[in-house]
Amino acid sequence: MVDRVYNFSPGPATLPYEVLENAGRDVVNFQDTGIGLIEISHRSKEFMAVADETEANLRELLKIPDNYKVLFLQGGASSQFFMIPMNLLGSQKKATYLNTGTWAKKAIKEAKLFGNIDVPFSSEESSFNKVPRSGEYEIAQESEYLYFVSNNTIYGTQFAQFPETDKMLISDMSSDILSRPVDINKFGIIFAGAQKNLGPAGVTIVIIREDLLEETPENTPSMLSYKTHADKGSMFNTPPCFAIYAVGEVLKWLKKQGGVDAIEKRNIEKASLLYQAIDATDYYRGHAEKDSRSLMNISFNLPTPELEAKFIDEAAAIGLNGLKGHRSIGGCRASIYNAFPTEGVEKLVQFMQKFETENPVSN
Repeated sequence: MVDRVYNFSPGPATLPYEVLENAGRDVVNFQDTGIGLIEISHRSKEFMAVADETEANLRELLKIPDNYKVLFLQGGASSQFFMIPMNLLGSQKKATYLNTGTWAKKAIKEAKLFGNIDVPFSSEESSFNKVPRSGEYEIAQESEYLYFVSNNTIYGTQFAQFPETDKMLISDMSSDILSRPVDINKFGIIFAGAQKNLGPAGVTIVIIREDLLEETPENTPSMLSYKTHADKGSMFNTPPCFAIYAVGEVLKWLKKQGGVDAIEKRNIEKASLLYQAIDATDYYRGHAEKDSRSLMNISFNLPTPELEAKFIDEAAAIGLNGLKGHRSIGGCRASIYNAFPTEGVEKLVQFMQKFETENPVSN
């Protein structure tokens, strides 16, 4: 890999190098058809084969049951914030939402436009440094579903275990889908923007239980109805062909790595290296409480904002890019999704140790 840096960006994020190579070739000449991938018709047999294989591999890797539809939609994960309540709630229906970060807060705002939304847990007062523990909130009995964000990109928190309830679960898994096994049967809907663990921005994956397709109110616009897209195999309108192709290539790569179980083991190893470096000294301070720590996004601070700025600049100078924290909490953030190599984490840890030695802080 010539002139490649370690990309710690939270999204769009690093992709497997072989996926980039394949995409570069196929954009010019797709499967020796003499036409580029981004020129080819979404109705052509060649692209239909790509879409079918992508769905089949996703079903295999996540063990998606037959009574769930897989949709490839546009509008980003943020469009799901209103599509979910628009399709599943009426003015008299209730749902429960857990407020664990910026994206949960945005989803709550949109959901309130369509139904009665109960928010029994929020970690906003502590700058979203944790997710709820078991028994820390109650779900309204009349709720249609419990909505939560499985991994919080900005604050570096994650549900290590999913909520235990007899209510239907709905989850935004944009930043940790395919990073660990999931029992799909517990969920009514799982959705994820592609630009973190799946591929480039442009396509949003929605996995929806089939019976929910019949819940959509009749006055729902066609493009915003899940049934519309399910009935047409995600081809009601021209889909984001390149993004779907890239997701397909990432899924092939993931299968080569041994699948979801194997990548989870690697993700745990990578995150452990970095958390051990943070915990070994008072110089670095993790943002998330220890039992809420994310395996995908690790947010941390140094003793002063000035040292944080210097840390980020010097890291970038040696090929450790994208370490600046989100503007809402500052500091630093290392996003180490599935495709991020272990060597990059090792290099970051070495740099952290060197930086602390060279930039001591007096007590």
